[in-house]
Amino acid sequence: MTLLATGLPRDRFDVHVAVLTHSGPLEATLRESNIPLTLIGKRWKIDPAAYLRLKRHIQALQPDIVHTWLFAANAYGRRAALSAGVKHVLAGERCVDPWKGAAQLTIDRMLATRTERIVTNSSGVVDFYASKGLPPGKFVVIPNGIGPAKGSSLDREAFLQSIGLPADSECIAAVGRLWPQKRIKDLIWACDLLKCIREKVHLLIIGDGPQRERMERFRDQVEITDRVHFLGERSDVTDILPHCKCLWLGSSYEGQSNAIMEAMNAGLPVVATDIPGNRDLVVPDQTGYLVDVGDRAAFAQRTLALLENSELATRLGAAGQQRLREHFSVEQMVGRHAELYESLARTV
Repeated sequence: MTLLATGLPRDRFDVHVAVLTHSGPLEATLRESNIPLTLIGKRWKIDPAAYLRLKRHIQALQPDIVHTWLFAANAYGRRAALSAGVKHVLAGERCVDPWKGAAQLTIDRMLATRTERIVTNSSGVVDFYASKGLPPGKFVVIPNGIGPAKGSSLDREAFLQSIGLPADSECIAAVGRLWPQKRIKDLIWACDLLKCIREKVHLLIIGDGPQRERMERFRDQVEITDRVHFLGERSDVTDILPHCKCLWLGSSYEGQSNAIMEAMNAGLPVVATDIPGNRDLVVPDQTGYLVDVGDRAAFAQRTLALLENSELATRLGAAGQQRLREHFSVEQMVGRHAELYESLARTV
């Protein structure tokens, strides 16, 4: 959203951002780009006062288009925009959301009837929501965008030394929130298989979440503590990735994985599960490999091929990097949104 807001041409769009609860670390980016940012101050799940503040804010701006992002903003923002008389109301769904219960999905279905378009980033999200009763014809798929790779500012040897690994380590990265959908246990098992053949392989798990303690305990129980390393939250993921051999993603479902995009951008081949969101990014045998969900042996087997054939790994990584440049640039993402907005603004 921040990339879009700051990237839309100022001679064609007057962009305003409203945030329901808190602005977060990207506030500075918006303000540096002179994007007006309004904090609504929502405090509760059901907060009538916040709704009224948002409605008054929209009435004061009188925008041609309101585009909301994710469930809370979709619920509050769409209802407020419709009540304020906005002609063109769009929603944004960025993830597969199995956490949504009957109440949330009922709200989604009701508001979808008065929503002009639902913008998403992958076919997997469309499939999920269509299966929940939302009209597939209202969805518009605009993939995420990512900027050019900047290389790494980390010295490889110094980085490895900082996490207690030798300079000749073969590192595999797994990036994401430690949540059941990520199936981190599968990746630990895959590493356990791979270590029997490759003595220098190490799995770096970057991210945090409610399953971290459980996964660390499992790692210790299978006696692979020396090969699987939990690095926690890191602000330098893009600097770490170039020092790895490949990326693993074992998820059972995804919208569009930023981790895969960042790895491809860094020139890494990807081994990921064969699910809709990943299929939009990874071209099998060209930029990486797709394997069945839960197939730990396949993760190990495909990765072994990359580790044993550096020419193959380099070729797949370069192809992934080129694919991102051609199909998933920030400029393309912004341009597709601009075309959508302008096509809607021309209709009455």
